[in-house]
Amino acid sequence: MNRLISRTAAVAAVSVVAFAFVANDRTPFVASTHAVVTAPQAGAPTPLVDARALPDFSTLVEAVGPAVVNISTTQSLRAARLEGGGPADEAMQEFLRRFGIPDGGRQQQPQQPRRGMGSGFIVSEDGYLLTNAHVVADAEEVTVKLGDKRDFKAKVIGSDRRTDVAVLKIDARGLPYVRMGDANSVKVGEWVVAVGSPFGFENSVTAGIVSAKARNLPDETLVPFIQTDVAINPGNSGGPLFNLKGEVIGINSQIYSRTGGFMGLSFAIPIDVAMKVSDQLRKSGKVTRGKMGVGIQPLTKELAESFGLAKAEGALVGSVEIGSPAEKAGIQPGDVIVGVNGATVAESADLPRIIGNMSPGDNAKIKVLRQGSTRELSVKLVEMNPEKVASTTSTPDKKPASDKLGLAVRPLQPQEKSKLGVGAGLVVEEVAGPAARAGIQPGDVIVGLNNQPVNDVAAFAKLVESSGNRMALLVQRGEARIFVPIKIG
Repeated sequence: MNRLISRTAAVAAVSVVAFAFVANDRTPFVASTHAVVTAPQAGAPTPLVDARALPDFSTLVEAVGPAVVNISTTQSLRAARLEGGGPADEAMQEFLRRFGIPDGGRQQQPQQPRRGMGSGFIVSEDGYLLTNAHVVADAEEVTVKLGDKRDFKAKVIGSDRRTDVAVLKIDARGLPYVRMGDANSVKVGEWVVAVGSPFGFENSVTAGIVSAKARNLPDETLVPFIQTDVAINPGNSGGPLFNLKGEVIGINSQIYSRTGGFMGLSFAIPIDVAMKVSDQLRKSGKVTRGKMGVGIQPLTKELAESFGLAKAEGALVGSVEIGSPAEKAGIQPGDVIVGVNGATVAESADLPRIIGNMSPGDNAKIKVLRQGSTRELSVKLVEMNPEKVASTTSTPDKKPASDKLGLAVRPLQPQEKSKLGVGAGLVVEEVAGPAARAGIQPGDVIVGLNNQPVNDVAAFAKLVESSGNRMALLVQRGEARIFVPIKIG
């Protein structure tokens, strides 16, 4: 694969430690451009590098180091001596059973422990810690090793897979702990420091700059990741990302890599996101999030032009769940959500983050653009459910053609309507030309064109002919609905 987003917690047999702590004021530990330089003494060698132009992180590391910890985990696995499958393997098992060898030779070995490692940091003097959820996932035993070499068995208070945040507790008092910073005030280009145990090398410090903010990753819509070029490797997972004041601004979580090692693209969970999750985990052991029940997609320039919008800003509603709060509030496919409770929705990724930070039962004032006018709708949120994955297939039949788009379509069969939960639509049988270039696929169900419902082939053909050279198809693919912009010529 050319692209790989990988969790950085590693499985290894090596114990690891880490480090970190908090200062008493907000004065930066590091002066990157105004260091005091004394005159060289007589006979002293001339410095080869001007120290005033380079940051010195030593004071910061000494201050924060004691609060960063190493986390090691243990899992028990059973490994079979004889592995395989298929007819040949079954024949061998039968042969062995006939000669009195129990279970066809499939004797189980004793449980073999598998060890993992990661990093974390202390957030309170009475022993609460933060790390990544994937560091402690499925662990039967979690051990925390402090910077002073003391070991403690840790209890997992709770973990949240969606944000990759976990809260641990050790039985200790008077511990050093980190100070929290403001992730929203972080600027692209500023220096940051990570402390952790990559590959089991204890107390490793790496530094770099913030490369980007509010970065969207393919597998997660609730976290606006901080991207850095700080060297993060297996074992760094769950460790803190510090600003120059010695404040934690993020939890190192993921890397972008083709090899599994550092390639200059690292991603941290903003500390404000992590702390909101932590508060819920400490209070109830779980995280609840609001849900309104819409399927959304980015509003591209082409789609904005198709809808007659001046700017490509907001989240385009592709589908509305039946019986959902959004449906009850009157939100419709084709609406563009541009605000929630006064907060701007500049792009589609903003909406799930805003709604996800709200609680079930909260009322959300949703600002939408619909056919050139602005409306405000009130939605009472429900609790977010686990994601569902489903797919559908279509039954081939004779198909009329739409030459302008390059589509061959047919009406939905009654059983397909029931299965998909739609009243009408056209199944794409063959695709070429402009529709293929736009990403339309065989098996897609076209349910609308330019916010007009599609009921039959003749009506669809008329809509296509009257839509000029730009149009937006509303397509159902599996359980998801998306608008696909198409440009002719």
